Amino acid sequence: MLPAPAADKPNILFLFADDQAHDTIRALGNEAIETPNLDRLVERGTTFTRAYNMGSWSGAVCVASRHMLNTGAYVWHAEQIAQRLGGGGGKAKAAQAASNPWPNFTEKGWMWSQLMEKAGYDTYFTGKWHVNAPADRIFQTARHIRPGMPKDTKAAYNRPLPGQPDPWDAADPSLGGFWEGGKHWSEVTADDAIDFLGEAKGKADPFFLYVAFNAPHDPRQSPQAYLDKYPVEKMTLPPNFLPEYPWKDQIDNPSSLRDEALAPSPRTEEAVKVHRREYYAIITHLDAQIGRVLDALDASGEADRTWIFYSADHGLAVGQHGLMGKQNPFEHSTRVPLIVAGPSVAAGARTAAPVYLQDIMATSLDLAGAEKPAHVQFRSLRPILEGKSEGYPAIYGAYLKSQRSITRGDRKLILFPKVPKALLFDLAADPHERVDLLAEKRSAGVVAEARELFGEFLKLQAETGDTLELKIGQFPELVE
Repeated sequence: MLPAPAADKPNILFLFADDQAHDTIRALGNEAIETPNLDRLVERGTTFTRAYNMGSWSGAVCVASRHMLNTGAYVWHAEQIAQRLGGGGGKAKAAQAASNPWPNFTEKGWMWSQLMEKAGYDTYFTGKWHVNAPADRIFQTARHIRPGMPKDTKAAYNRPLPGQPDPWDAADPSLGGFWEGGKHWSEVTADDAIDFLGEAKGKADPFFLYVAFNAPHDPRQSPQAYLDKYPVEKMTLPPNFLPEYPWKDQIDNPSSLRDEALAPSPRTEEAVKVHRREYYAIITHLDAQIGRVLDALDASGEADRTWIFYSADHGLAVGQHGLMGKQNPFEHSTRVPLIVAGPSVAAGARTAAPVYLQDIMATSLDLAGAEKPAHVQFRSLRPILEGKSEGYPAIYGAYLKSQRSITRGDRKLILFPKVPKALLFDLAADPHERVDLLAEKRSAGVVAEARELFGEFLKLQAETGDTLELKIGQFPELVE
């Protein structure tokens, strides 16, 4: 397929958050948070209410998520690609490379930005990268290439403790973090995006803007005015709050894991409210920066020919199920916001079609009129937006060797091989995943359904490159 003429190609504006859970947008049902600009984006386009990250080979889940996004490959294939991109010396690396079937994507010109450039796009990047490839080489313009997270301090962890003053002040610029360099990173990222829009205005070639905010990742810092919107005494606990998740160690979520070490364990109600306050505040501050970018797009005269994609690399627990991080199989950590706006996209619409956030990459290639390379396994969202597809039949999930899941419709089967344990949830009746049907409503029908899902999961393993050997007999709950 020959690329479409440049004049016929839409611009692509990709706005990417870090650690934003799917349920942190007011227009999508959370009345406790203020997100006026994301709300207006929801009204401007179509929201995918069941968008997922596939999983991770690393405690830094964003690394896996972003490698999948920028290579188009499913999780375990993306791990091999990331290893090849990482290079390095030593016997271990050499042995690893010898058994690695994937080429170096940067050298091949197969990274997302490189494919967009080949399709006739001017490419721009700013913000969080966290991919084993040089952003300043694979984008034509790159600024403020940030690491995985801002620097933090010991005072940001294990807080607040009962009866002790909180050693951390989320509004204090002198503590660095998001204020390192003198200006909050979310504001700098928005500044860059606005500059890029100015540079791209009037050019013959369409633009691909990859705008990656570090927020709302910890340290969750924002100006005091945003924290003041969320007094601790008015914060509520999530419905699935637990002081401690019973199998946290067996699922590789020990208290020593960096995300989990942010709050004291067992969790206290006060600590969870404090952390959720800071989480909401930095999301509202991020929302204000999103508004600035959207305003600049509208003022540029390019809005009518621009597709906007908004998403995040994964969600976050922040006290749900007794967990703080994203290294778990629950909806609060695997699901993300995904909003698409653009020419011909239905405004104010929502779809529950199951998708992966990394489908954005394949969608942009589709819009660019570029032939989808064989290594891109994720799918374009256009057929769903046009009413021609209902999304993936089932969603796969994985973390290290300790967690696996499959979600089909409203049923979700979670497998914890190291416990061992299987859990089954009805997401329609129990969206907060509190009632394990295999434990509380076990019946022949429930067990049969779980066994069927297990069989379907085994098929998904082959597609994703998952080599973890699992047998139905190792999970007591699945034995008839």
